[in-house]
Amino acid sequence: MRAEPSAGLAPHLALVVVQTCFGLSPIFVIWACAPGAFTPFAVGVWRMLFGAGVLALTAWLWFRPAFRIQRGDLPRFVACALLGVVVNMTLYLEGLARSTAVNAGLVMCLIPVFTFLVAAAVRQERFHWVRALGIGVSLVGASLLFWAERPELIAAHGVGNALMALNTLCYACYLVCVRPLTRRYPPLVVIAWVFVLSAAFTPFLVLRSTSGSPLAPGAAVEEFFFPAASGARAVWALLFVLVFPTALAYFLNSFALARVRASTTAVYVYLQPIVTAVAGILLLGEELTDVMLVAGALVFLGIFLVVRPPDWAVRAIGEPT
Repeated sequence: MRAEPSAGLAPHLALVVVQTCFGLSPIFVIWACAPGAFTPFAVGVWRMLFGAGVLALTAWLWFRPAFRIQRGDLPRFVACALLGVVVNMTLYLEGLARSTAVNAGLVMCLIPVFTFLVAAAVRQERFHWVRALGIGVSLVGASLLFWAERPELIAAHGVGNALMALNTLCYACYLVCVRPLTRRYPPLVVIAWVFVLSAAFTPFLVLRSTSGSPLAPGAAVEEFFFPAASGARAVWALLFVLVFPTALAYFLNSFALARVRASTTAVYVYLQPIVTAVAGILLLGEELTDVMLVAGALVFLGIFLVVRPPDWAVRAIGEPT
């Protein structure tokens, strides 16, 4: 098997930034969704509207001639909006509200597994045992953080974990679905249209959240977007979620996806639990353990096997099937 065609260092650095943003996201979402602050649906709607506005304006200013999309591509764009934003964000936020940030880091490790399988199933990528081995090594490394130190969390919060597992399947399908678009349009244009189309679904999310409110319709909507009991930390946490795990991360992810394989993009998800562990040390006072160091080493070894498998491994395991 040939190594992945070199696209330079830029897409891989972009993916590191993306996963750093996503790895910090659970902590800030939990702060934003503190009792009396924003609901998970409110955070999701804010992300869709903010992402649509910022990304669309930026894409229009930078790629004005290429901003218009072909009518034949519209169904795929709508599918990407549903898989990558609307359903994806809703499942993640609702699942996180019923689980923990630690569990979220573990469940996100399913994304590369699903992406590799979906991409192989639709023949977007060729199955190869070396790359499968790399995914497995990274999965074992990331899972060590939880199997060895917090095993009780695996069995707890079942509903939330199930919702986040469905979220990972949606995101994996999105990575495979969006890649043909990134070959025909600038990545920023693609992700801008994905968010613009997702914003069309936000009225349904607002109505779902405010329909049972005892307040008048206008007051219920205002409370949905600007809860009176939200403190400064919740507001700053929401702003972080809007700028970094939303606008910046989605743009950089599309930039990288246009230059590397979908499963290569997905395998970087294994950096998320490492980022979460570091954030726990800095923000929650947790200790750096030997398990974390071993887990990090395995994660990076797995990424290496997926991105640039060594020739000896290819010869030992065999040619692509």
